[in-house]
Amino acid sequence: MHNLPLTRDLVLIGGGHCHALVLRKWGMNALPGVRVTVINPGPTAPYSGMLPGFVAGHYTRDELDIDLVKLARFAGARLIDGAATAIDRGTRTITVPGRPPIAYDIVAIDVGITSAMPALPGFTAHAIPAKPLGTFASRWDNFRRDTTDPHIAIIGGGVAGAELAMAMAHALRDKTPTVHLIDRGIALKDLGTTARQKMRAALGAQGVQLIENAEVRQITPQGVMLADGRMIRSDFTTGAAGAKPHDWIATIGVETHDGFITVNAALQSSDPAIFAVGDCAHLGATPRPKAGVFAVRQAPVLYDNLRAILSGGDLRPYKPQCDYLKLISLGGKSALAEKFGTARKGPLLWRWKDHIDRKFMDQFGTLPAMQGPKLPRTVALGMADALGDRPMCGGCGAKVGRAALQTVLADTFGDDAAIVQPGQIITTDHLRALTHDPALMARIAAIHALGDIWAMGARAQAATASIILPRMSADLQQRTLSEIMQTATAVMTKAGAVIVGGHTSLGDELTIGFTITGLTENPITLAGAKPGDALIVTKPIGSGTIMAAEMAGAARGADVIACLDLMTAPQANAAERLHAAHAMTDVTGFGLAGHLRGICAASGTGAILTLAAIPLMQGALALAQSGIRSSLFADNQRGAGAVTGPGGATYDLLFDPQTAGGLLAAVAADKAETVLRDLKAAGYPAAIIGEITHDPGITAR
Repeated sequence: MHNLPLTRDLVLIGGGHCHALVLRKWGMNALPGVRVTVINPGPTAPYSGMLPGFVAGHYTRDELDIDLVKLARFAGARLIDGAATAIDRGTRTITVPGRPPIAYDIVAIDVGITSAMPALPGFTAHAIPAKPLGTFASRWDNFRRDTTDPHIAIIGGGVAGAELAMAMAHALRDKTPTVHLIDRGIALKDLGTTARQKMRAALGAQGVQLIENAEVRQITPQGVMLADGRMIRSDFTTGAAGAKPHDWIATIGVETHDGFITVNAALQSSDPAIFAVGDCAHLGATPRPKAGVFAVRQAPVLYDNLRAILSGGDLRPYKPQCDYLKLISLGGKSALAEKFGTARKGPLLWRWKDHIDRKFMDQFGTLPAMQGPKLPRTVALGMADALGDRPMCGGCGAKVGRAALQTVLADTFGDDAAIVQPGQIITTDHLRALTHDPALMARIAAIHALGDIWAMGARAQAATASIILPRMSADLQQRTLSEIMQTATAVMTKAGAVIVGGHTSLGDELTIGFTITGLTENPITLAGAKPGDALIVTKPIGSGTIMAAEMAGAARGADVIACLDLMTAPQANAAERLHAAHAMTDVTGFGLAGHLRGICAASGTGAILTLAAIPLMQGALALAQSGIRSSLFADNQRGAGAVTGPGGATYDLLFDPQTAGGLLAAVAADKAETVLRDLKAAGYPAAIIGEITHDPGITAR
């Protein structure tokens, strides 16, 4: 069946609990014609229900986090790693610093709340708010591991502060911690009498010291200064009070209540194109306290209403319950349950809470893997071999392999760019999209194409763009091209090139390419490597494996984001520091071994690689050890010729296709260490990984 054209843009700002559930439902039953975008500062969204358990040491960080990269891939959505800072309702665009504006037809906001604690003198410099959870969790992880004499202060004596205080005391119980819980009034005043009494007893059992009716004046490096002059020593100060909406919400221009977006029963704001859920929303007709249970139960209604408004259907109301069950962690594996003024506590309740929390998180850990196309009953011979045993990878994993190119283009197969006249070179490179984000893909494709210019020691001069868009409406064509060209222009301008033209067309999927000319008086070619030269690489390898795993839902989101960050790192400054290289290339689709083979063949040499010295991308080795390979792996292995080595995952990564990879240079041995120091000082994760030899073979050891 033909792909249906895209006609509407749905943007989800924030990866909160409600949006996470909406994405899962969308992946199970998407609305054809809708392009979904998720904007979130980071690849994961911590689940607040498990935060006290994480702090106490009952859960790992991976168990705490919802992996939004995997979830977005499952939903067919693009994930933008960044924080929204404004919505322009007139142009219907969203601002995320560092990239072009993102257009929307419908937008939903689920960004939670932030803390008013930074307004306290000294808080920003010497403390950490409990929200956003991700930043807090990372800081706590480091403190828990490194501290030897822990003194802790928690500002805010509500349920959240009390949970954190008991969790911290439990986690550090072997180090005899001093934990203070400070409140400007009476702690736990929002609980019923019975629950409050039990909670205060639990705090005492964990050794938490309550300081009530105390105003905080200042946070210092030594601790918390109170208004009455007392200094509470603290090495780790946090705030669980003063929750407030994000400042940018007030600039949207929709109706708010105490800064929170007021929504109707359908979860719509006063602007029908803007929905809001979770803690950042205020239920105008049926106000409720800020609690995750409401966000979770809003998800089915939000999903239905987003589909309805995007397809011309009727909206349905969200009907919140009057009260909800509060399950409160007590530090150890014990919990308190409170509802309708009745309270109980004990280990059984913690097991119940643990079961509920794990069941919630299991929804995001059991997403179906991407499947290949379903074949008709009868197909032509050779179909199974042509398809392979896995989906075709994007980026350089989608290119024709080195072995095939050598056979067909034997007379022209050589340097990264062609010398068209003395002092001028030209190259062309095109990539099939490996991400749903056209702006990110444009940046990767531009860096990738510029790699051929940099690899020959040249300066970029002029470029033309060649873009194939997937089928979409005229509005979405304009939006998508705008993101692509704004991004590409910024990258090329920084590299010294001017985009002078190009061509666009529609097709089955997004493809972006550039033809670039460059200027150089002394081009660095593949030929020229000399026995004894050191081999220097400027980026880690592993992107083909990571992106193949991402397509299959097997890669950690943090590893994918780190991989994409490396892909978008330009190499112009690295090329300048490698100006004296005897031979140079960029490591792209043929893999490290294939591109090294190109240098050796042109120079009439061989090479020895030290596997342990080759830098690998975060997560690549573990994925390779699990058997994940790019769809181009086998062809790259054939195309690299005989590469003697011990086998194993690191050896296999030599044949992993790279997208926008680093430079590989043969440098005189007596200059290599100086060049390497210069590269590292400039911020490149470069390494010396081997040497050029007289022997024409390649050996990895």
